Amino acid sequence: MARRDGFDCLALSFRYGQNHGSEIDAAVDVASSADLKRHVIVDIDLRVFGGSALTSEEPVPAFDEHDDSVPITYVPARNTIFLAYALAFAEVSRARHIFVGVNAVDYSGYPDCRPEFVEAFEELANLATKAATEDGLRTEIVAPLINMTKGEIVSLGTSLGVDYSRTVSCYSANQQGEACGECDSCVLRRRGFAEAGLVDPPVGKLR
Repeated sequence: MARRDGFDCLALSFRYGQNHGSEIDAAVDVASSADLKRHVIVDIDLRVFGGSALTSEEPVPAFDEHDDSVPITYVPARNTIFLAYALAFAEVSRARHIFVGVNAVDYSGYPDCRPEFVEAFEELANLATKAATEDGLRTEIVAPLINMTKGEIVSLGTSLGVDYSRTVSCYSANQQGEACGECDSCVLRRRGFAEAGLVDPPVGKLR
């Protein structure tokens, strides 16, 4: 969407100690096929804190539609940490827009995927940097998917040429990117393709 709208794109990925490390391989693969100015992978270790099934040995649970609590797949403060790194990257790069793919419609109830969080971080960003306070260069946090259903996202991505066979969504994906089919992310992805009237494509080289 950023490329469609004429932005020169810099990409940022995180190897943060997640068990499903094949998503990084997928990010590298997708980035290599895109017209990007730069793709940076940042290494941070959120396993030192734990608190999530994605950064510990605790098993990822199957999707439970009737449980409204924040699931154990929530990684404490993850999006805040990611956006803080993105803010530093943007300031150094003289970039004024940070795109983030959070979604608050078909999602697992993570508090750092809500519009209120995105708005609050944008306010913080424009208090925290030399670029904003001295140079008057405001940063905008752009969350274009935040109010879209997964079906709408799948349809839009398809129209923009996204090759979903190269993507990894599963919280328990193995090193080949093969999905478990039962976690929140797998169920929401499957529903998205069904809502869009499309078939999740055959596995690619990572999946």
